[in-house]
Amino acid sequence: MMYTFLIDNQRYSVQIGAIAGNQAQVTVNGQPIRVTIEGPVGQAAPVPLPAAPAPVVQPVSPAPATAPVKTAAPAVQGAGVIAAPIPGLIVDIVVKIGDKVLAGETVAIMEAMKMENSLTTPIDGTVTEIRAQKGSEVATGDVILVISAG
Repeated sequence: MMYTFLIDNQRYSVQIGAIAGNQAQVTVNGQPIRVTIEGPVGQAAPVPLPAAPAPVVQPVSPAPATAPVKTAAPAVQGAGVIAAPIPGLIVDIVVKIGDKVLAGETVAIMEAMKMENSLTTPIDGTVTEIRAQKGSEVATGDVILVISAG
């Protein structure tokens, strides 16, 4: 494996060859050098790792000239499940369990990409579960709260 090191503003081209036990064959700027590898006191010398397998490259078909525009995933998974539309931070949960809510009402506020987003309920109903709290980080699709219809 070939490396370039910059030591005291001097550039060195270093190739690390075979490693056997605590001995390594190293070439520095074209000059071969046998190196003894010493680890911290009481620890064994590093053991060479097997070479990583070559990555498998799958052929990719070209994208169509005009790809269809995708809309962002809705914040709702099922009628009364309010989920994070994107990763972010819960700034506030503005309802509590047992509260009656109307469709379109803000139930939580999250911050994502330095913008606050109001999460609203798509149905009239009662808040039955709150799974996130103020200050918690959420990932896309994490359920924040659940509203039962009616």
